[in-house]
Amino acid sequence: MKLWDKGFSTDKKIDIFTVGNDRELDLILAKYDVLGSIAHAKMLHKMEILSDKEIETVVAKLNQILHDIANGNFTIEDTFEDVHSKIEFLLTEALGDTGKKIHTARSRNDQVLVDVHLYLKDEITEIKQQIKALFDVLIAKADEHKNVLLPGYTHLQVAMPSSFGLWFSSYAESLIDDIYMLNAAYKISDQNPLGSAAGYGSSFAIDREMTTELLGFETLKYNVVAAQMSRGKTEKALAFGMSAVAGTLSKFAMDICLYMSQNFNFVSFPDELTTGSSIMPHKKNPDVFELIRGKCNAIQALPYELTLLTNNLPSGYQRDLQLLKASLLPAIQTLKSCLELLLFSIKNVQVNKTILEDPKYDYLFTVEEVNKLVQDGVAFRDAYKIVGAKVEKGEFKPHKEVNHTHIGSIGNLCLEEIKDKMEKAL
Repeated sequence: MKLWDKGFSTDKKIDIFTVGNDRELDLILAKYDVLGSIAHAKMLHKMEILSDKEIETVVAKLNQILHDIANGNFTIEDTFEDVHSKIEFLLTEALGDTGKKIHTARSRNDQVLVDVHLYLKDEITEIKQQIKALFDVLIAKADEHKNVLLPGYTHLQVAMPSSFGLWFSSYAESLIDDIYMLNAAYKISDQNPLGSAAGYGSSFAIDREMTTELLGFETLKYNVVAAQMSRGKTEKALAFGMSAVAGTLSKFAMDICLYMSQNFNFVSFPDELTTGSSIMPHKKNPDVFELIRGKCNAIQALPYELTLLTNNLPSGYQRDLQLLKASLLPAIQTLKSCLELLLFSIKNVQVNKTILEDPKYDYLFTVEEVNKLVQDGVAFRDAYKIVGAKVEKGEFKPHKEVNHTHIGSIGNLCLEEIKDKMEKAL
């Protein structure tokens, strides 16, 4: 069944090419298509297109379909082009002519827009919850290990003292920036496009404010052409938010891969979180973190993939937009799995508390020595030369006490302030 069927057949090759894997992807959106249909039906009832008895039977059947979807009993067979045609078929099969009325004053164009907007709102909410869970663990680890020093590097060269408290909480606070990006994507998604029909509105006196309220949107996309132009723009907004999260996770995963190597030996994990080698019995490989790094790097390409798909399309619907789902929906699930695995792993991280006993880290404290001389009255440039000369002659002996007290430093992590900042972002 095709909603645009006029009574003649379509060549099978064309059908396969144009539908693609939409049926599988539409199973993810099926719940939202039903919710949109319930709201639309109630609005049609207000318009007196559906009678009191008809709205009762339509809503009952749609709720039954919703129940089937929730229980995994909903399928979209090859005889149907998409989720919209399958649901309309089920309504018509059960209710006859009443079911045929459901498509009054709407198009598949605004149906899929509603589905995607509602779906993205739910997914953004879930991603934010996962980020908050990871944030909480990072803050807890920062507090637990706040006094354990860690070498800081610039140019991959030993630079200055850092700490595990600083390291863990740096990624925690970075996640707040990612929440800001996701909030922007949520704001864009939280606009009701229903009623734009094929992109130019309808001659029916539909009540778009009613469906906005019924579907839980904050506002509606007023201009019907603008509503259709949100297709692609909404998905791209989320893609940029996901890319921000993925960037944070990828960098963190890279740090862990580096810090797990024998050359660093800063952190380790239980054997069950690492993998071995088929020929080297000593190996404990960071495969989980390498895959998180790779998967998140791929997600960071998503905004540009969606940009290239939608770039320079004219206003109005174009079939190119169908391809957005195939890129975005799997990427959402990939990001969620990366968050889940990283959360699980970091709960079990083991920190090396004796790193700085290795003499190669003695030079971490050259800046501390320069600053001490300055505090004793030596001009900074002279102090720099004095310490530099000691290093050159092999006479530098570090004092491994660190006294950093300013906001955001080793001795003043501001964990409570960062937690408050996250709560406000959420």
